[in-house]
Amino acid sequence: MSSVRKHQGEPGDHAGHRHHGTVDHDHDHSHGSRWWQRLTHAFTPHSHDSADKVDAPMETSRDGIRALWISLLGLGATAAAQVVVVVLSGSVALLGDTLHNVADALTAVPLGIAFLIGRRAATRAYTYGYGRAEDLAGIVIVAVIAASSVAAGWTALTRLLNPIEVTHLPYVAAAGAIGFAGNELVARYRIRVGRRIGSAALVADGLHARTDGFTSLAVVAAAGGAALGWRWADPVVGLAITVAIAFVLKDAAREVYRRLMDAVDPALVDQAENTLRAIPGVRDVSAVRLRWIGHRLHAEADIVLGAELSLTAAHTIAADAEHQLTHAVPRLTSATVHTDPDSHPGAHHHTDLSHRLRRHRTDPDG
Repeated sequence: MSSVRKHQGEPGDHAGHRHHGTVDHDHDHSHGSRWWQRLTHAFTPHSHDSADKVDAPMETSRDGIRALWISLLGLGATAAAQVVVVVLSGSVALLGDTLHNVADALTAVPLGIAFLIGRRAATRAYTYGYGRAEDLAGIVIVAVIAASSVAAGWTALTRLLNPIEVTHLPYVAAAGAIGFAGNELVARYRIRVGRRIGSAALVADGLHARTDGFTSLAVVAAAGGAALGWRWADPVVGLAITVAIAFVLKDAAREVYRRLMDAVDPALVDQAENTLRAIPGVRDVSAVRLRWIGHRLHAEADIVLGAELSLTAAHTIAADAEHQLTHAVPRLTSATVHTDPDSHPGAHHHTDLSHRLRRHRTDPDG
């Protein structure tokens, strides 16, 4: 007995079972025997307590979309307040900052589209579903942050070479403070929700909102410097804000890059391994692999069981392993467990088995 589990995407490798961390448990047995399904289901521990479940994919998508709508309303109110001050003060600098905030707020559009696409069910072509659309949206957000940094730096250098006089300073400073407060509140909200649901793209968008707040804060500093008669204050502060945006860009790019490269927190891998080793009947854990699919985690694990176990007993342990993983690892919604017998320590069991099967097919009498 080399395996009673099937790796996802490897048809024909013994019997397969995949357990999802949702209320409706999905048992996809390749043998298709109804009596076998009832038997293995009876041996497999199941819990329908909703308090023990991780967030369902649909629910986390709704949370993400809700966060986008709320933050868009917040940014819209901030921009509206700034527009009023622009009309009263006639400040071209503040007008530019207002337009910048409005344009950058629209980066929520590709992320919202990504959340909607991520709800689509898996297909024969996209067997893991469409969750990685969030990573594509993250690339767009990082690109917009980079463009903001370049634009801010270019504007600062231009004004340093050709200073302009800023008028209606109290109004300009007040509008800048409103812009900073609004963007910072939105940034904190997006980052908090993004980390809770595991969306790197939403976290990056929150960091993007924070860069907009820095830009608005520069307006306040520039107005203060202009009040003291420092015409160079506006461009110098603008250059300082450009540097700050560059650091935010680095953090956002790292978040998205790690997600694209399937990086996970090593502590999650440790938690998965410890969970598997604590399951009765598991003698060793050969490998654990975790990957993000949008804001959801998927796990694949290789465990070693006693060679004397029957197919049903091994299947029960593997099903329990999958079930326990979905409860122990945060945001883990699916797992595939592969089992190996502990009959030949150190031997290449799969390779030996494959050679024996091939010899049997070519020489049945051998």
